[in-house]
Amino acid sequence: MSVQFTDDLSENIKALQAVFSGDSTFVTRRVRSPSGLCCAVFFFDGMVNNAAINESVIRPLVRAPSAGLSAEAVAQGVLQVNDCKVVPDTGAMLSALLYGDTVILVAGDRRPIVVNTKGFSLRSPSEPENEKVLRGPREGFTESFMINLSMLRRRVNDPRLTCSFARYAGKTQTVVCVCWIKGLTPPALVREMQRRIRKISLDGILDANYVAECVRDAPGSPFPTLGTTERPDVAVARLLEGRVVVLTDGSPVALSAPCILQECFQANDDYYISFRQAAVSRALRAAGFLLSIVVPALYVALLAFHPELLPTRLLLAINAAQKGVPLPPFWEILLLLLVFETLKEAGTRTPSVMGSTMSIVGGLVLGQAAVSARFLSAPAVIIVAIAAVTGLTIPKLQSAALVLRFSLLAAGAAAGIYGLVFGLALAVCHLCTLRSFGTPYLLNLIPRVRARTADTWLRAPWRDMPRRRFLARQEEDT
Repeated sequence: MSVQFTDDLSENIKALQAVFSGDSTFVTRRVRSPSGLCCAVFFFDGMVNNAAINESVIRPLVRAPSAGLSAEAVAQGVLQVNDCKVVPDTGAMLSALLYGDTVILVAGDRRPIVVNTKGFSLRSPSEPENEKVLRGPREGFTESFMINLSMLRRRVNDPRLTCSFARYAGKTQTVVCVCWIKGLTPPALVREMQRRIRKISLDGILDANYVAECVRDAPGSPFPTLGTTERPDVAVARLLEGRVVVLTDGSPVALSAPCILQECFQANDDYYISFRQAAVSRALRAAGFLLSIVVPALYVALLAFHPELLPTRLLLAINAAQKGVPLPPFWEILLLLLVFETLKEAGTRTPSVMGSTMSIVGGLVLGQAAVSARFLSAPAVIIVAIAAVTGLTIPKLQSAALVLRFSLLAAGAAAGIYGLVFGLALAVCHLCTLRSFGTPYLLNLIPRVRARTADTWLRAPWRDMPRRRFLARQEEDT
């Protein structure tokens, strides 16, 4: 949408009002100074700082020293604002007006003046609910990407931090910003990210996930090939490792690329606690992920195909618990897993005051009632509880754990341990084929594919990591 301006101020006012006809929030204010300068001020009520308009725009225009001033003269010598410029492009002018800026038209000049008077309400920075830490910074990104950029610049006091803006040409006109540090991030990585963002063909972007699904590698894979975070300290750490960070206006989530499997087992606390404690925590997360996807399938495979591998007492206890139960082990586990996922989804969508209570009480009541009624066996409930609890240790791999858990369960029920091993082999082969912006997904996990970093499965002490190294092609700091 665009509008054509002329040297006639009255015609310009009518043209701009015609664009926003029927919008009660669109405000037009005509200003005439004693010296004869005639102007028109346009803004959207609720999007601007009214005090700034009154003090820095209206009052200086009323006190203009003379008439017949051009747009440049008004912007440079009359207005008392630090961000004020003449914008001949009417499309850019409309975008700025819709985003909270004020537009000024001067009689005798067709070029509009755009003044930064944004004043819409914003959420204050707070710690993200899903990335809380016991130690470390408590700040989190907000929905305003300019505030998010200020958080990055406050932590990276280096002129090599570069931010490239691109306004997505959809109905929402969302601004996407690509950030990187020159000399650390490979230029090819930056160009590839910008190329993929330019190819987005959606009618609007409302969240960072819109961008993530359009630019990520292997969109059909359950494993994340694009990093996400709501913490500025995590985003800065990834910048220092030579990655690119993408901020989307209106979303508190920052994207980072490339992403590897190793970082899915990392947590923010790992870098704010002792490296020994961090090593134990990472080992527990890796073990939890394996138990979460393997335990249900292994239980079904052993009972259905390989009962001789179980200790005699354990096998007798399981058989005694299954007496009177109408369902075979596979259907028991499948039904319990579906019930658990349903309870988890219900707890997520329920208000926080009731969500956790409903999930815990619902799980206990349903599990106890099913065992008491001999509808399900107690060992099956224990197996699903183990898989559910261990799966919570790796929130970044929830989707992958869900897919692998059901896939391996079906493989174990179909071919026993052989099916389970075959399913795990297929998963490993899939991981070997994944790449994130040209970087192998199993970087640092395969001996021949390594980066120059001491932060792998076990985090080294900070004295052994004076410079972060993530990407293979990376220049030295100067």
